[in-house]
Amino acid sequence: MFKNNAGQVRSGWIILIAFFFMFMGQAIFMLPGMTLLSILEISSGEVSVEIDMNSINNPWMILMTQGAATFGGIAATLVIWRAINKKYPLDLGLRGPTKDLLFGLFLGAISMTVIFFILLVTGNINLLNSLSQPVITTFTFSYLILFILVGFFEEMFFRGYVMKTMMERGNNKWLIYIVSALIFSIAHATNPNVSIFGLINIVLVGLLFAYMFDVTRSLLLPIGFHITWNFFQGNVFGFAVSGTAPYGMYKIEMTSTNDLFTGGAFGPEGGALATILILLSFVATYFYAKSRKEKPLFSSL
Repeated sequence: MFKNNAGQVRSGWIILIAFFFMFMGQAIFMLPGMTLLSILEISSGEVSVEIDMNSINNPWMILMTQGAATFGGIAATLVIWRAINKKYPLDLGLRGPTKDLLFGLFLGAISMTVIFFILLVTGNINLLNSLSQPVITTFTFSYLILFILVGFFEEMFFRGYVMKTMMERGNNKWLIYIVSALIFSIAHATNPNVSIFGLINIVLVGLLFAYMFDVTRSLLLPIGFHITWNFFQGNVFGFAVSGTAPYGMYKIEMTSTNDLFTGGAFGPEGGALATILILLSFVATYFYAKSRKEKPLFSSL
């Protein structure tokens, strides 16, 4: 039950332990910001039993809470990778050519831009300010920092840690893909306005990130895609990001009730357009990786 045929602790138990310490790391790093937020609420007379993380409307408090928690997740991932797996940080996949990161940043940005303009020209959304007049606020920069941290953290843990831990235990390549994508989706299951289709799309994008990691042998491509997919979605075009409130440079209103197409309150990640763009990103990644002529990381499994 606890060990495989080679006498090693099964990867599932290791990942479960890593999950526990990762969440502990997030909680510890978020504690100072949450304490300060509670003090500010008490001083203003707005005391609540539970703080809604999605209702924080101060850009710096967002960084001190959500940003700090994400940084704590990164730190915890590195610690458990070293303490449990006995490996160094770069062994997670944090190495590779800069062009991998740049291609990922481009692909994530162009994917969300295509979704935005399709929804705009089909009348599924209305743009409330001109394309030539984006509104740049402090939230723009605070969320840019947050999404950079999120991109690194989630790829380091869900792809780097989970996939490499399973690889070390000799698991099948496709099992590694599927398990990492399912865990990634389950971790988003408690997001606001979550939908079944949204969780399916998160599984699909988890498979895309796993594929990117595999064919480039690096986390840089999925990290880049993850950062700009989130940032352009929420803080450029003003969509909800996995159900969380946006602070976009552009202000939009949804005019369609076809949530299956638009994603509704969950954001484009919950709609069919995202499915199409994710599938197209598989194709783009295939041709990009083919030009590099790199042997896939999990090819021998």
